[in-house]
Amino acid sequence: MSDFNPFSFDLPVTEIIPQVKNHLSTENSLIIQAPPGAGKSTLLPLALLKEPWLEGKKIIMLEPRRLATKSIAQRMSDMLGEELGKTVGYRIRFESAITEKTRLEVITEGILTRMMHQDNALEGIGLVIFDEFHERNLFSEVALALCREVQQVLRPDLRILLMSATIDADQLSNMLGAKVIQSQGRQYPVDVHYLNEVDEFSIGEDAARQIIPLTKKYEGDFLVFLPGQGEIKKAEEILRRTLPQDVIVPLYGQLSPSEQNRAILPHPSGKRKIVLSTDIAETSLTIEGVRVVVDSGFAKSNRFDARSGLSRLVLHRISKDSADQRSGRAGRLSAGHSYRLWTKATQAQLADYRTPELLEADLTSLVLDMKAWGKDDIRSMTWLTPPPAGTLALSEKVLEAIDAIADGKLTEHGKEIHQLPVHPRIAHMLIYAKRMKQLALATDIAAILEERDPLPADSGVDLNLRIDTLRRFRDRGVNMARIKKIEKVAAQYRRLFGISPENTPADPWATGLLLAYAYPERIAAARPGNNAQFQLSNGKIAQIGHRDDLAHESWLAVAHVDAREGMGKIWLAAPLNPKDLAPMLKTKEVLEWDRKKGGLIAHSEIRIGAIILGTRPLQKFDRSLAKAAILDAIVEDGEFLLDWNEDVMQLIYRIQSLQAWNHEQNWPSWTKTTLISSAEDWLEPYLDNISKNEDFKKLDLSQILLHSLSFDQQKLLEELAPSKIDVPSGSQIKLEYKEEGATPLLSVRLQELFGLLDTPKVNKGKVPVLIEMLSPGYKPVQLTQDLKSFWANGYFEVKKELKRRYPKHEWPDDPISAEAVRGVKRKT
Repeated sequence: MSDFNPFSFDLPVTEIIPQVKNHLSTENSLIIQAPPGAGKSTLLPLALLKEPWLEGKKIIMLEPRRLATKSIAQRMSDMLGEELGKTVGYRIRFESAITEKTRLEVITEGILTRMMHQDNALEGIGLVIFDEFHERNLFSEVALALCREVQQVLRPDLRILLMSATIDADQLSNMLGAKVIQSQGRQYPVDVHYLNEVDEFSIGEDAARQIIPLTKKYEGDFLVFLPGQGEIKKAEEILRRTLPQDVIVPLYGQLSPSEQNRAILPHPSGKRKIVLSTDIAETSLTIEGVRVVVDSGFAKSNRFDARSGLSRLVLHRISKDSADQRSGRAGRLSAGHSYRLWTKATQAQLADYRTPELLEADLTSLVLDMKAWGKDDIRSMTWLTPPPAGTLALSEKVLEAIDAIADGKLTEHGKEIHQLPVHPRIAHMLIYAKRMKQLALATDIAAILEERDPLPADSGVDLNLRIDTLRRFRDRGVNMARIKKIEKVAAQYRRLFGISPENTPADPWATGLLLAYAYPERIAAARPGNNAQFQLSNGKIAQIGHRDDLAHESWLAVAHVDAREGMGKIWLAAPLNPKDLAPMLKTKEVLEWDRKKGGLIAHSEIRIGAIILGTRPLQKFDRSLAKAAILDAIVEDGEFLLDWNEDVMQLIYRIQSLQAWNHEQNWPSWTKTTLISSAEDWLEPYLDNISKNEDFKKLDLSQILLHSLSFDQQKLLEELAPSKIDVPSGSQIKLEYKEEGATPLLSVRLQELFGLLDTPKVNKGKVPVLIEMLSPGYKPVQLTQDLKSFWANGYFEVKKELKRRYPKHEWPDDPISAEAVRGVKRKT
């Protein structure tokens, strides 16, 4: 390392190395935008190892994929002329090549968050590099948010470097307050062509047929992007048959390192390779010899459905930045061609950037990490894209179900779960398996759950069949390619706990119980009738095939179930002995308002989640629970349950009027809707004796609401918006207030106003009332807001009509000086 000279390598990134060094000598954040092949992932990190600000500290570089992590670490070691694990090492899940001399660690993204829990301040690290950040993986976004917290609170000297070929650099720059340095790279020209669009139901076959004529047109290796392993196998079958002279090589994450190297390295005999790859080859890896890229335009990603709490593998169109990344693989070493199996019209409709995984993923591990970090308000952190509030809430429910958190705080069991480098569900299962002395079985289950199903689609849903297959593989050497990967993962789990494998037949009930610990919300009870339908403890309904071996079981523990609307489908499960569920049973007092019968119902339920196993009436119960049920009923049906009589509505309108007339005063916002939704605040003390619908009508809402105001507010209410007004006859006449501060109405017999010169006013004389004058028979005869003008003009017209209709009453010529009468004053 001492004599390493980065400028001896003919890579484009050398042009920006002095600029990068100069910037990081004084600033702690930087964004680098450089095309594939520029050397940003290999040469640039090595060039920074001797910087003064890094003395005594390491560089950590995050990669989105395990294959790229190992490949890049090996490449850097080769550039230094050293063995892997000396200056440069790598660390991936269950595997590492690190020594005491290692100064640059290339790691998969999830490992950094675990390192940060061990060392909150990252004291031994001087620079964190986020490579290929445009992929917007969940772990990289979490790691960036945590690194920003460390940088802002504890370690302003910690450098953060983000690198990518295609990304929204402006958005990143604004979020981090960081400069963007661009390397032009040395991308050779790539001609982009558009061919016939593939059918999404036959992507592998359609792609293979369009590749065949291209192999006659071009020399050199081909790199073909397909969405998944299934499409790769279908394309491989066709190409092997029609192109026997070429080497057809698959490339996807489940392959062994030696199989992956076959795809990456040139063929030893110089034959042309056609590499059929998932998006694993989109970035970081250089597949030597590629001259032609053929892109199906599709990818598969795990998408989390917040409504069901389940994830599913979804086929989707790639984004424009992803398409550009893929095309660029044809121009890494020389000019090339890119064939896109979609139209120009489709290209125009593609999203500019890929959707961040944070918006679509299961966030259970993220929430657990943040709870362990001490962050309750996760969305308040520095996120490029904040995680969805609904998904966070669902993740908290999962953690509550496995007893990892209680009342929003991490439990001791949660801390134990967090110590294991696996999904919280799996960690919970492994911890209980250890107590049950079933750890070997649990490690087999965990490996099977993580990997692809090793059995054909028509093999049935019983997880025990997979366990038996795995154990036969170990015991008798059954040759089955799909099971090798599962055994590798199972072996890693066994090493984690220091145990040996077991190859005897598994206890099916034990399998079911362990699954129930991993997925407590998917414990399933058979529904009545012979229809192979099950109710899950999360309230969902799902079914399996009628001929499946588990179709007639009364209880199941479900591992895999799809997220379709309505009736779900169970893909993987195990039988459950209900007696084993005793520790999971919960007794819950349920008090609810029966809307049909109109009364409070109190009973005790024995249940597992949404599955109710039995009920019994409660003679004694917690009155606070009863009040909660009553308040729920009010929120649902308060408009009909409560007595919103005239007095109540007038009080509400009086408050509304004062709020509209006097903005500077702090009057509450009262409407039926707001009062119903806030009933707990003002009505709760009066609900002790409510048990049926009729009891609600006994509540005097006007007095209850009035007393919810302070004494000063009550006094001011009567002063500014009195319920009644004194008139010259000596009567107190009710004022009729209107919604939202409209003019109040005073309906009064004309004869009671004799002698009153001016229109009555409220709100300290600021608001004149509208007077509705009534005949002796209480019929409206005139409306006015100007009483003085009425006496002078309108009265005499009204008098004529009233004198004709009520001849026995006295109708004076001078109403201002006449005596007002409450009743009927006869003419003298």
